[in-house]
Amino acid sequence: MHRTPHSQPALSWLGALDLQLCRRLNQAARPGLIRALIVASRLGDGILWYVLMAVLPVVLGRQGLELSLRMAGVGLVCLGLYRLVKERAARPRPFQAQPGIRAWTAPIDRYAFPSGHTMHAVAFTWVLVAEIPQLAIWLVPFAAVVAASRVVLGLHYPSDVLAGGALGATIAGLSQLI
Repeated sequence: MHRTPHSQPALSWLGALDLQLCRRLNQAARPGLIRALIVASRLGDGILWYVLMAVLPVVLGRQGLELSLRMAGVGLVCLGLYRLVKERAARPRPFQAQPGIRAWTAPIDRYAFPSGHTMHAVAFTWVLVAEIPQLAIWLVPFAAVVAASRVVLGLHYPSDVLAGGALGATIAGLSQLI
């Protein structure tokens, strides 16, 4: 990417803001909140989504099966893109690169950018809510908590989460065109 003389200060400022927000959220967390966010993060590892994919066909029949298959397809695309981008970006996690940021739980892989948890949470929430809007009351807050958990737990910068959310929304939105 070609950078103009004016883009460097803007990028530097955004990077500093990203780090500052990450550090503040990580250091402000208290034990009860940390435990709750670890649980949300673990559910966002896939457990909740796999359970939903298994239950939907039982509860909704053919519509549920189609929805589960769409979720599986979206999940596979997200996983492939996530792996490709993570390896190319090779961005260290905040707790690895920044003094004063603690990992409150172990990461499931090496790199930070983008947040795969957020990518999947947003993508699956989008797919489900598009077909069953009543689930929004549960899934939208859950996806937001998963996204926030990744920063508070010291595993991602806010920009990792924003990128993951944007990629997840894009993939889910494109899946609706198929």
